[in-house]
Amino acid sequence: MTKEYKTIVEVSGPLIFLEKTEPVGYGELVQINLPDGTTKRGQVLDTSADMVVVQVFEGTGGLNEESGVVFSGETIKLPVSKDMLGRILSGAGEPLDGGPRIVPDERVDINGASMNPFSRMPPEDFIQTGISTIDGTNTLVRGQKLPIFSGSGLPHNEIALQIARQAKVPGSDESFAVVFGAMGITSEEAQYFMKDFENTGALERAVVFLNLADDPAVERIITPRMALTAAEYLAYEHDMHVLVILTDITNYCEALRQMGAAREEVPGRRGYPGYMYTDLASLYERAGVIKGLKGSVTQFSILTMPGDDITHPIPDLSGYITEGQIVVSRELHMKNIYPPINVLPSLSRLMNSGIGDGKTRDDHKAVSDQMYAAYAEGRDLRGLVAIVGKEALSERDRKILEFADLFEDRFVRQSRDEDRSIEDTLKVAWEILSELPEAQLSRIDNKYIEKYHPAHQKTSE
Repeated sequence: MTKEYKTIVEVSGPLIFLEKTEPVGYGELVQINLPDGTTKRGQVLDTSADMVVVQVFEGTGGLNEESGVVFSGETIKLPVSKDMLGRILSGAGEPLDGGPRIVPDERVDINGASMNPFSRMPPEDFIQTGISTIDGTNTLVRGQKLPIFSGSGLPHNEIALQIARQAKVPGSDESFAVVFGAMGITSEEAQYFMKDFENTGALERAVVFLNLADDPAVERIITPRMALTAAEYLAYEHDMHVLVILTDITNYCEALRQMGAAREEVPGRRGYPGYMYTDLASLYERAGVIKGLKGSVTQFSILTMPGDDITHPIPDLSGYITEGQIVVSRELHMKNIYPPINVLPSLSRLMNSGIGDGKTRDDHKAVSDQMYAAYAEGRDLRGLVAIVGKEALSERDRKILEFADLFEDRFVRQSRDEDRSIEDTLKVAWEILSELPEAQLSRIDNKYIEKYHPAHQKTSE
């Protein structure tokens, strides 16, 4: 017989505190029966010998000491099926697209299982996003976790949608899917995402989870876990290669902070809970490739840096856990350059594993290094010009300065629906490198210059 407890002693924010219960498990699902006959759902957040803390999904309005609490004995499970592809769901897994509920093949615990480090395969397969600043200089590799560091008002959502539309493994006919998890977004943004997915046909190979800004903060905490559970199911049960895009991790962390404040926890840096590193790791580390399994989970997490501060706890901790970062630049955005990705602070630690002969092209690494070095020098020279004027520069420095402008205008700048292949990206790179004297291409081997430099190709023709 199911027991109902009417032992609520306190309601604080989205939390209720109960005493004198039988032993209950962490993460256990709860049904709360209100005096007016309505019900709410919740989850056990903390349990001890004399007190149980329950987080309520639908908010605590109307709850009082007369409300009854029933423990289900089960944790949150996501009903999964291959029929999820093409569906738009709420952050709690309920249909938002007017379609029927998903008939599950099974129900899977959203907290997942830890991936044994020994069973991980080193990521090495190149994923083409069609965006030159990622493919050319900060290459994404299958199984990698690579966050996008952005700022308020920057077009990170447009970049995410472009990646969702265009991402693929060139020359491969393997099944590829996208799981898109949005946390704390506005209704306007939700409509924008849904319209884009439907109009471009990307929805056919996608599963979308949308948690809105006016949805409970508790739901925001389970949304990324719902998305990652769906991705793991498609990857490891149906041998699909899945790209997970999560936006916005900052909203997720704000929900964590809200929950910590309601529990009266001792805060860490800037009021965020001290366990935020561990919590973020439990999301990021669910990306990877497992030995003996055909599928893979690759992760793009988008986070907006408060005040564009890259030392803020959220990007700071994310940088420790993940394998690099893509940095969206306000300066480039102000120049009306899309996508405004600044390659200098950006980094893909696994890039070298996914490029080169047989993967992208033999000259890829050398071209990337040369462009990075020349652009970095050109950016430095802009500061010098502001002080001494362009006339004081040598001929060599003027060429480098012009290269920096060309790099931003031709390599970085793309249209929102432009899907560049890696060959197109490298072709553009060689075209702008050809504006520099060959003697300045010190990071590129002569054999690549003779093979790919536009001047040598015209000679051979």
